[in-house]
Amino acid sequence: MEGLLDYAIVPAGPGDAAELGRVHVKSWRETYPGLLPQAYLAAMRPQVHARRFYRELIRAREGDAVLLAEGADGAVGYAAGVMLTGHGRAADAEVHTLYVLREAQGAGVGRALLGASARVYRARGAKSLMLFVLSGNTAARGFYEHLGGEAFTEVPSKGWGEGLTETAYRWKDIGQLAG
Repeated sequence: MEGLLDYAIVPAGPGDAAELGRVHVKSWRETYPGLLPQAYLAAMRPQVHARRFYRELIRAREGDAVLLAEGADGAVGYAAGVMLTGHGRAADAEVHTLYVLREAQGAGVGRALLGASARVYRARGAKSLMLFVLSGNTAARGFYEHLGGEAFTEVPSKGWGEGLTETAYRWKDIGQLAG
């Protein structure tokens, strides 16, 4: 099994869109069977997601960050998020996606992506970080709890039909992750 030293965490750019689309689709198919409709997972296309990533990366707004975990054979994970603004927010920054391919899980890649994201947001002035995870994704929930995330609310999930919820996790002190 490869270890964390076999991977690099780098900022993603428009040229990484195809790899991001590939990792996104493969990780969803590995992560969500039994949680999301199988027909949706089967219909996902890397090219469609690559175009979305490309558009988002060429139009990145201040506060956006997309980080890519790369190994010798290409990308194995990514994290994307944003600085949050406005009153009543639960944290200063949010990681809205973090996925690691099964082949790279257990090597510290997820922890490295989340830690690198926390460092990016801390450098931008964030003091706290949050993310949402499907409530039924017990492996991810355990991962975030192991890293010190505290579940603080559960909300209905949008777009997947009735009955699915997402649990929000927060690190009140982003330094717990940023190291």
